[in-house]
Amino acid sequence: MMSFDDAEVVKGYAERTARLVPGLRDLHRMSCLLLAERAPADARVLVLGAGGGLELKAFAEMRPGWRFDGVDPSAEMIELARKSLSLVTADIALHEGYIQDAPDGPFDAAACLLTLHFLAPDERLETVREVYRRLKPGAAFVVAHHSFPNGGADRDRWLARNGAFSVDSGMPADRVARGLEAMKEKLPVLPPEEDEDILRRAGFVDVELFYAALTFKGWVAYKPTREEGA
Repeated sequence: MMSFDDAEVVKGYAERTARLVPGLRDLHRMSCLLLAERAPADARVLVLGAGGGLELKAFAEMRPGWRFDGVDPSAEMIELARKSLSLVTADIALHEGYIQDAPDGPFDAAACLLTLHFLAPDERLETVREVYRRLKPGAAFVVAHHSFPNGGADRDRWLARNGAFSVDSGMPADRVARGLEAMKEKLPVLPPEEDEDILRRAGFVDVELFYAALTFKGWVAYKPTREEGA
């Protein structure tokens, strides 16, 4: 697996991610639109795994009145985000660390893109619960990450499809092959039904799939309103 504390890895992050994730720009746009369904014009938004600044930049350009808190454990990725956001006028605060290091909010919306697949199930559930705790009642939470069958022929078939997309997007075939082997060995990917279950166990309701792109899946879910939680 790649190290986000490696300067060379971080340097090529934006270009590489666009080649690995189908419809990345549209994923950002869709995520922002889903958050905006419930978030006010002056919303405060939490973005977990915000290093690199790609989604922060997209969200801020679409909703310049929003205020953002971006959290990421990698100092190198935080610095990359600062550089990519240098011309963005929105109010953005960056925090180095994990969800426990994020402000308490309360936030009007939250997003966690291309991050949760790095976390083991127990840690993933705890992270989602901490996001839930920081949200206002009724707020939307958008997540997207690798989510596919994690064993046997089904896993291998979906990984091969993802690899074919990456090669067709211009990634070197040998590098893609190494990446797929690393995913098999080290990435704690869950099947979609288990990812949805984690959102519900954390307290979220009305979990809906909005993005499906080979090995990647994305959901929007909501913290219950006071009336729903009563």
